[in-house]
Amino acid sequence: MTDTVSSINDLITLLRKDQSSDGSWNYPFETGISTDAYMIILLRTLEIHDEKLIQGLAARIISRQEENGAWKIFEDEKDGNATATLEAYYGLLYSGYIQKEESRMKAARKFILEHGGMESVNVFTKIMLSSTGQYKWPESFPIPVEIMLLPLSFPFNFYQFSVYGRVNLAPILILAEKKFSIKTKNSPDLSDLLLTRAGETPWDIQPEYRSLLSAIKEGVEDLLELPEQFHSMAMDRAKKYMLERIEPDGTFYSYFSSTFLMIFALLSLGYSKDDPIIKNAVAGLKALRTDIDGLPHMQYANASVWNTSLINAALQLAGLSQEDSAVKKANTYLLKRQHDQFGDWVIHNPNALPGGWGFSDVNTRNPDVDDTTASLRSIARSAEDSPIHQDAWDRGVRWLVSMQNEDGGWPSFERNTENPWLGFLPIEKGEYMFGDPTSADLTGRTLEFLGNYTNLPDQDPAVQNAINWLLNNQEQNGSWYGRWGVCYIYGTWAAVTGLIASGMAKEHPSIQKAADWLKSIQNEDGGWGESCLSDSEKSYVPLNASTITDTAWALDALIAAEDQPTESILKGIHYLVHSIAKEDWTTAYPKGQAMAGSFYIHYHSYRYIFPLMALAHYQRKFGQ
Repeated sequence: MTDTVSSINDLITLLRKDQSSDGSWNYPFETGISTDAYMIILLRTLEIHDEKLIQGLAARIISRQEENGAWKIFEDEKDGNATATLEAYYGLLYSGYIQKEESRMKAARKFILEHGGMESVNVFTKIMLSSTGQYKWPESFPIPVEIMLLPLSFPFNFYQFSVYGRVNLAPILILAEKKFSIKTKNSPDLSDLLLTRAGETPWDIQPEYRSLLSAIKEGVEDLLELPEQFHSMAMDRAKKYMLERIEPDGTFYSYFSSTFLMIFALLSLGYSKDDPIIKNAVAGLKALRTDIDGLPHMQYANASVWNTSLINAALQLAGLSQEDSAVKKANTYLLKRQHDQFGDWVIHNPNALPGGWGFSDVNTRNPDVDDTTASLRSIARSAEDSPIHQDAWDRGVRWLVSMQNEDGGWPSFERNTENPWLGFLPIEKGEYMFGDPTSADLTGRTLEFLGNYTNLPDQDPAVQNAINWLLNNQEQNGSWYGRWGVCYIYGTWAAVTGLIASGMAKEHPSIQKAADWLKSIQNEDGGWGESCLSDSEKSYVPLNASTITDTAWALDALIAAEDQPTESILKGIHYLVHSIAKEDWTTAYPKGQAMAGSFYIHYHSYRYIFPLMALAHYQRKFGQ
């Protein structure tokens, strides 16, 4: 018989050891090498000579290079990633510590040229290249700055983009309008990475899109009746949008990309490199540094609230009481991070009061549904005994329920931002950068929380509408697509556990179909593994290897869906308890995603959190 008890105890011991003195867990939020390259480019552009950091980031980038000269964003990406390779190449050259003539740089350059050159990289990277004088700005950007002035009633307006899209878009609009670029005496020359002659660099803006741009401009002119003034008003609005959303640590909405872009946008508006806002922003970015295998990595965001809430809830599932010192310290930390400010979410949810939680330690105005349910699970047991916890609980639950979309499901950051125009945007991956639709993972996890942690009846319209959304959005094969994890195993786990927590019978055809699908993709070794390629393919792609996290998700879903420990469950448990300590490429494989084909996340905490949850549920249900 597999010893689940000792595995649970080992995980508890490890997590206790890794808890910080403030009660949080600060496992790295690892996102490849792009942010490392961008940090080098930013520091060199601002002529900030933090040589130790730059040298360390360059060393980390080099350590990730493949034998063919390319960089990958996940292990089974075929040859490499052209965008990541160009970013790495640029960052290394600008660092000054690597020379263009070195064989590894020649190999990288060859790979970039063979995969479409500088013209083939994604729009976000082209914006960075244009801002640093390496690529020509288009005559007109796909989204004009005048969008800042359109009212909410207009069918295409700034607040129909997701908050993640807006905070990146506001500085981009300023930069594109100014056609700003800045070089230094140490800027490398990347012109040999262009396949077309200078001046012919394409931005893939289709002619049919021009009519939409015209409609936006005409709409603004008609509304204002001041065509000569609307341009400068729009620029002021974009600048104000940024400056009003700077977090106490100096970052713009706590994200690396938006802060990086804001710094360049402010430079384009005449701010000096030594302006306090820019200096504080750089300090905020430097604070995102973590160390992995002895080398620095610039995190895209700090994930301590997410890590802490998930870990603390898992520890309590595994038997720790709410009076345990680790649990109490974590809850004290989380209570201090509950939001009391209105953020952009109030625009589409004007009748709600603050009460959610955000993702990162420094996030004060951008709560999200996932972090809120995770934090509420963490404090749930303490709410009955403590007025402070009860107040936090009440505010959190009210905010969470208020965020339900009209279609019945839950988004991440803002309700009812479904944007019919996203499909027309000539920006690849626009639906990821600019959209925040209902997703199976958010809806499933919210249902699981409401069903297992609150007194909301199963027949409540909010619950029934969410159930209906999930049933209507199940894939033909029985799976669900998960927006924030990789991908179908994750979404199926969230949906199945949510539906069962909401009172759905295990015999329901939807549950049985999902369970059958999970069993059908189990590997010979008893584990499960899904490729990041699922995300781009929009269908399940096996990894052809098992991962600890995928196995925990699949197991947790099957444990919820079965009355007895089936052969699939027993094989999965055996794999899990014998793999918890392993270290190989599968343990570093990304299990979080943000933008298909571009941006994946390796959460260093997941290999502990989700096995602990699955093992705890297994032991509670089957007593083994």
